Amino acid sequence: MKAKVTTIDNKSAGDIDLDDAVFGLPSRPDLIHRMVRWQLAKRRAGTHKVKLVGEIRGTTAKPFKQKGTGRARQGSARATQMRGGATPHGPIPRDHGHALPKKVRKLALKSALSAKQAEGKLVILDDAKLSELRTAKFISQLKSLGWESALIIDGTDLDPNFTWAARNVPLVDVLPQQGANVYDIMRRDTLVLTKAAVEALQGRLA
Repeated sequence: MKAKVTTIDNKSAGDIDLDDAVFGLPSRPDLIHRMVRWQLAKRRAGTHKVKLVGEIRGTTAKPFKQKGTGRARQGSARATQMRGGATPHGPIPRDHGHALPKKVRKLALKSALSAKQAEGKLVILDDAKLSELRTAKFISQLKSLGWESALIIDGTDLDPNFTWAARNVPLVDVLPQQGANVYDIMRRDTLVLTKAAVEALQGRLA
């Protein structure tokens, strides 16, 4: 399919051919959902923890004698049913990540790219470069293009001026093509790909 190419100054820069095998697939919200859950699960630190019986400070003696008190027998003041005792069935450090086949991950990324294309929220940029590092000028260029929430994906190497100018702009992210992922694509309204990013993604996913 054909797609228009624009410049950062909102001028036409010709057309580009998009591979239907990457940008023309039917929507698969189920795969996108699985992929986002997989990404967020991998990001979790998993360092939450409660104290077990052996980690509670306190005496190891019986709280009171076994018989004659009329109370239920107790063997430790640090047990879970005692005030100040251990927390039962609480979280312990663990890895929250889970397996997801590579084919599913690849198809989910293609489905996310296709979804943006189908919604008309995919923009092809000539290149993501700025002649000077001026955030104010960059913000005015974004306003002229109508990008309020955008993910900009460039080729393998990012332009330092462009990256630094975008750093202070809320709801605007810049990634190299090797960092393209489903979560960041779906969390921003507009997906912007440079021609270098399109070639790299099509070579990797087609």
